[in-house]
Amino acid sequence: MSSLLTDELKELLQGGLAIPANPTALTRDLKLDERRQRALSRYYLDAGSGGLAIGVHTSQFEIREVGLYQPVLELGKEEMDSFFNKSGKPVFRIAGVLGNTAQAVQEAKIASDLGYHAVLLGLAALKGKSNRELVEHCRAVAEIIPVIGFYLQTSVGGAVLDTEFWREFSKIENVVAIKMAPFNRYNTLDVVRGVVESGRGKDIALYTGNDDNIVADLLTEYQIPTAAGVIKKRIVGGLLGHWAVWNKKAVELFERIKNAPPSEALELLSVGIGITDANAAFFDSRNGFKGSIAGIHEVLIRQGLLEGNYTIDPKERLSPGQKEEIDRVYAMYPELNDDGFVSENLDKWLR
Repeated sequence: MSSLLTDELKELLQGGLAIPANPTALTRDLKLDERRQRALSRYYLDAGSGGLAIGVHTSQFEIREVGLYQPVLELGKEEMDSFFNKSGKPVFRIAGVLGNTAQAVQEAKIASDLGYHAVLLGLAALKGKSNRELVEHCRAVAEIIPVIGFYLQTSVGGAVLDTEFWREFSKIENVVAIKMAPFNRYNTLDVVRGVVESGRGKDIALYTGNDDNIVADLLTEYQIPTAAGVIKKRIVGGLLGHWAVWNKKAVELFERIKNAPPSEALELLSVGIGITDANAAFFDSRNGFKGSIAGIHEVLIRQGLLEGNYTIDPKERLSPGQKEEIDRVYAMYPELNDDGFVSENLDKWLR
């Protein structure tokens, strides 16, 4: 079991962090673009992100098929080490893990050996398995490294996971957090109920991955009735593909939400509608999220962080009309982009 998750890091996770899902920078011939990969991590860290999630959906799951999973994690580790050595600011390190139990255990070992603090455990490969089988799979990974549960939306391959699963999952000792990304309020409530009913409501940090509902999730206090009385639970942070772009402004908004008095809630919810509109363009919601990775890439290309939309899966392309939608949200919500911050620092990050 990993001992790298110190009390200080646990407190940071529990207190709430802004964590972007780090894309993978590739060259035209689909090799790892090391310079731009480093630049992406430097961007997020300099923007104030409290952690990085690498090897996750936004990173392209297919990096495993072409031998890039470990190299991408290694580059991320080097940049997080460098940032910590310069700033003294700890960074929460998360590696994506997926596949059947053998694959997931192997990836967890790689992440642990590289000094990652936890893994984001995807369960899409185990669709159709019983809750008991799923929990045993999660327990096997948790024996190696702390685990963050992952509720992935069904439209991009996730399975429906009920309250009973989340209740039993939360009883695994080395579970430290859950990223909720079903893009569905009913399913999100299932997770919150499961955590509270497990008796570990104080121990497990909840993070939104609902890119369509970011601000509302971060403002909401759940009040769950139990035999012991009403238990209050909040979503403390975000682990989001949406935060892979316009990250500086996202971090600033996150800090504002954390410190906002109740009187600001309505104004913040209005800001959240603009963010949801922007996410619809980036994630291609109108076409079943087919262009989600390409949409993230498009913004990073415009900012100069990526060279082109180079993806392992050739089907990962902008949908018809998606570029125009990104143009629209750029024009409608200029206060949400961080192009100026990126422009000021890009040369430094690309060195």
